[in-house]
Amino acid sequence: MTGSDDRLSIVVVGASGDLASKKVIPALFALYCRSLLPESFQVFGYARSKLTDDEFRKKITEHLTCRYVPNESCDEKMAEFLARCVYVAGDYDSAESLRSLSGSIEKWEGGGRSNRMFYMAIPAFLLEGVTKSLGQVGLNGSGVDMQWTRAVIEKPFGKDRESSDMLAAQMAEVFDEDQIYRIDHYLGKEVIQNLMVLRFANLVFEPIWNREYIKKVQICWSEKLGVEGRGGYFDSYGIIRDVMQNHLLQMLAMVAMEPPITQDAKDIRDEKMKVLRTIEPVTLDDIVLGQYRATEREGFRHPSYVDEETVPGDSITPTYAAVSLRLQNRRWEGVPFVMSAGKGLGMHLTQIRIQFNNVPGNIFCRDGGCLEPNHLVIRVQPDEAIFLEIMNKMPGLEMKVKNTHLDLRYASVFDEDIPDAYESLLLDVIGGNKGLFIRSDELESAWDVFTPVLHEIDSGKVRPEPYEFGSMGPQRAQDLAKSCGWIGE
Repeated sequence: MTGSDDRLSIVVVGASGDLASKKVIPALFALYCRSLLPESFQVFGYARSKLTDDEFRKKITEHLTCRYVPNESCDEKMAEFLARCVYVAGDYDSAESLRSLSGSIEKWEGGGRSNRMFYMAIPAFLLEGVTKSLGQVGLNGSGVDMQWTRAVIEKPFGKDRESSDMLAAQMAEVFDEDQIYRIDHYLGKEVIQNLMVLRFANLVFEPIWNREYIKKVQICWSEKLGVEGRGGYFDSYGIIRDVMQNHLLQMLAMVAMEPPITQDAKDIRDEKMKVLRTIEPVTLDDIVLGQYRATEREGFRHPSYVDEETVPGDSITPTYAAVSLRLQNRRWEGVPFVMSAGKGLGMHLTQIRIQFNNVPGNIFCRDGGCLEPNHLVIRVQPDEAIFLEIMNKMPGLEMKVKNTHLDLRYASVFDEDIPDAYESLLLDVIGGNKGLFIRSDELESAWDVFTPVLHEIDSGKVRPEPYEFGSMGPQRAQDLAKSCGWIGE
């Protein structure tokens, strides 16, 4: 259990959408199966779709899994969980509709002690109306007897610094900062959570985790799929806003941060913010943009981005971006941090690759050539792994060396199931742990990195370089693709 006998009202706003039914509610079911929710809880689905309780339960059942319970008891667990799921239909910006929701919550709470969590599984443009209406009907404050109320919001948090500040101001009119949990699900991934342990619990890494020993850092996000029916949303944001400004920049902060004083959320987020503030704003000289075009392979033709459903035929929205970032601090000055992200590429992969400097005066360098430098690779997905590339002598009578891996693959080392990121993050919300959530000043600093170049791109003066669907990306970024391990691995 969470250690609390208090009741918990969980409200999923946007409950009829894919995020709620495929990620949020299955994560809640997983926590329930592991006895990590309070004994007394209720899930309230809220959305515009006209659904009965039974229709809502049928919809969410499709994505519930039995990974944490034996097969013979899974049906029983599902029935117990679904009995706690109810649905209320209403408009997002309607105080009258939300009063109906409030009445359902209060009826279930019965005047007793209760905590409340609101998960905003809705697009950012709906947030203002929802939060304003929540405030009007009194659902934004603490519950009965001063219990907590928390609001979880999903990225994208605006489209630039100005719109992000405006969204933050709108949220602040209804919720205090300590009530707001800005979620980036990549921070909930097991390998990303392990970054602090890897760095700060092992003496071997900290002495070499700086510009004296590290040549460059690459953070890569590669997806084989196109926009997959999300063309309207994606075209409004593009790859930088969708992936780079949030997921990848948060990963960079975890890699580059100084050791926090403690594991306390404030100390961790203080150090992340310090890193983000040292990054120079990106210019057009620092970035490569691309957009996938139609490709035919083995009798199958994938359409170009502009031929995707709901994408304008003249769109110049980038589906690929690679950028070199510079950190101006003592630890990292002169070390390029290269981030790249793209859709419609040749591999599904997210990883961090840290390249160390060459060995000075290396006695194994011959005939003008030298050995490959060491790399530390942290693979986030698929097949979570950490491996160190080092040189070893090959068995035999001759002195021949080979690049080899010291390999830790999670699936082969750990017997425990790797939880979904949403399971970890929702448990943190319930427990009040904000270490893996984004603070308002963090968000401001992150937008400051990309806002100037985003405005230039949005002006329509910058056309992305075309690349074939299923390739390694634009030609100008091929060297980045190779160095990130998308080729030959």
